[in-house]
Amino acid sequence: MEICYYPGCTLKTQAKELDITARKAAELLGVTMTEIENWQCCGAVYPSAKREIASRLSAVRALEYAKEHGGKLLTLCSACHNVIKRTNEDIKTDENFSRAANLYLGFETPYKGETKVLHYLEFLRDEVGFDTIKSKVVKPLNRKIAAYYGCLLLRPSKVMAFDNPENPSLIEKFIAALGGTPVSYAFKNECCGAYQSVKNPELTKAKSRKILQSAAEAGAAEIATVCPLCHYNLKENAKEESGAPKVIDLPALIVEALGGEVTEGGNV
Repeated sequence: MEICYYPGCTLKTQAKELDITARKAAELLGVTMTEIENWQCCGAVYPSAKREIASRLSAVRALEYAKEHGGKLLTLCSACHNVIKRTNEDIKTDENFSRAANLYLGFETPYKGETKVLHYLEFLRDEVGFDTIKSKVVKPLNRKIAAYYGCLLLRPSKVMAFDNPENPSLIEKFIAALGGTPVSYAFKNECCGAYQSVKNPELTKAKSRKILQSAAEAGAAEIATVCPLCHYNLKENAKEESGAPKVIDLPALIVEALGGEVTEGGNV
């Protein structure tokens, strides 16, 4: 199975290991993530100004490429996923934006939102399936693991349609399929501070510590993330938090359970 893949900037710089690990996990499940050609930064943050067009054009270009190469676009970074999926919705529902974007980009055939945007976890759930994943587990995780979703995968819920925004359960289902014990705790869908780690690190520290403390109090040995920024914020603040769960990318858990080599730091 092959699918077009949009990595985004962070996975090519500060979060290279997430990119490598996710590809390895996909490979073990019989999936090839084919990086799209000539991708550019998606803008990282969805623009609040409705008339803003330029910052969304790279997302439209990636979507149009995927349309011509299988019709599906796989994302991994939560920020990229949020921007690209919302931009795709804009193309379908905002006539002015759709007309302007197609005019600027000069496609031979106008792009009308035909591409299906899938986050890595959605793809594994919907295209690979939990039964297939379970059948390939050779080294069950056998430990308590907390799921951390953050904000951008879940909101705005009508557009993202990822999971229940108030009580998501998709990552817990992955943990259970891999032989781990999902841990229920209060802060799994609370913001970690996101980009405030640059402008207001104390705010990020306070938010991240609440998440880590909540997971630890619930008995989690590890906390699984799927967003490189969330992973960074939690991991950095876990260093100062006694008894904090180990922060690990979910794809690394998949690789481990499927018998791949994973280092102590969660790398392959």
